[in-house]
Amino acid sequence: MIAYGPVPSRRLGRSLGVNNIPPKTCTYACVYCQVGHTHDMQIERREFYRPEDVAREVGDRLEEVRGVGDPIDFLSFVPDGEPTLDVNLGREIELLRTSGLPIAVITNSSLLSLPDVRKELATADWVSLKVDSVNEDVWRRLNHPHKALNLSDILEGMMTFRNMFSGTLVTETMIVAGVNDTEQHAVDTAAFLSRLKPDKAYLAVPTRPPVQEWVRPPDSEAMVRNHEAFAKQVGIVEFLMGYEGDDFSAAGKPRENLLGITAVHPMRDQAVAELLDRAGASWSVVEELMRDGSLREVDYAGHRYYLRRPRWN
Repeated sequence: MIAYGPVPSRRLGRSLGVNNIPPKTCTYACVYCQVGHTHDMQIERREFYRPEDVAREVGDRLEEVRGVGDPIDFLSFVPDGEPTLDVNLGREIELLRTSGLPIAVITNSSLLSLPDVRKELATADWVSLKVDSVNEDVWRRLNHPHKALNLSDILEGMMTFRNMFSGTLVTETMIVAGVNDTEQHAVDTAAFLSRLKPDKAYLAVPTRPPVQEWVRPPDSEAMVRNHEAFAKQVGIVEFLMGYEGDDFSAAGKPRENLLGITAVHPMRDQAVAELLDRAGASWSVVEELMRDGSLREVDYAGHRYYLRRPRWN
């Protein structure tokens, strides 16, 4: 399913997702990833779907959602993998302009050393760049990048992109306890961001089930130290720690809707229950999806989440 949601977003309001990458094709295998293990790690850009098919599916979902009066604030490329691996990303953004909605792309930044990636990303309205670390060893431990990637090239690519991008640029730094939560690490990362000059820097912690069980959020003291270091050097800094809420769209068939959202965005049990209730469906939909292996349960940080089981499992 290429189009999913809208889903509640702490940064973008109500975001209709564009899943332009099949599971789980990525340049990284981040230890905190909420989507699951990287099944196909690659750095070569290629076509996954025809741009016209992406635009048609997004258009159909927009019509369905708007038909029931659900608000949408953004079209957001937030797929099962790294969106810039899609060689048609620029063309898809162009085709989706007819929606009249602003377009966002959330990227791990790994391919920003490529001029064509920078050019295509620059056509979006809002771009989020991942900057978990500027330290090579920490970057490798957290993000487990493809062996051909080089951190210095990526950081240079970010700077080049910043100089050519006229839209809203934000950064996201995921902080994991015992890996990149020290004060010195925060100072070093913030120093790079001060040169990058994002419109806003987000500090995130793992709030949904991570791919590696040892991953945990830092304690409150570490978060305060990180925020202070970022605020001092970068300026506008915001935590991404709170629950984004249960305002998922119930438009369309409940089964397909749940599978589309949970492929990219794990849902708490209460969010699933509320979606089903608004769709006039019962919990039996979840039970059926569990029985046929399409959905799985995960307990994390005191909450129960539901995630779509990848087709290659």
